Amino acid sequence: MNILVGFARKLRIKQTDVERLLWRYLRSKRMANLKFRRQEPIGKYIVDFVCFEKKIVIELDGSQHIESNNSEKDRERDKWLSNEGFLVLRFWDNDIFKNLEGVLEAIREKCLI
Repeated sequence: MNILVGFARKLRIKQTDVERLLWRYLRSKRMANLKFRRQEPIGKYIVDFVCFEKKIVIELDGSQHIESNNSEKDRERDKWLSNEGFLVLRFWDNDIFKNLEGVLEAIREKCLI
């Protein structure tokens, strides 16, 4: 088994509260009747959520992403995903908890393009 696949499975089991909350709205084609996957390997990365049909990746960022080393890795990852044809949407964990409807609307807008 691919190492990333095994790691992704572990991440699915150990979801964060914010991932669990957003997943309730993305799973089972609840968002614009599109299939999303969670903790999915793409290339050498594992993305939080992805819709392959629309090539949309959703990343949820906690405080660890503020550190300069992590933000540089995020930019490198976003660039690679963009070069592969994916649109990357990033949201802070706080946005999910404080403005869930706004986040869902932003995702919905991109899904309907």
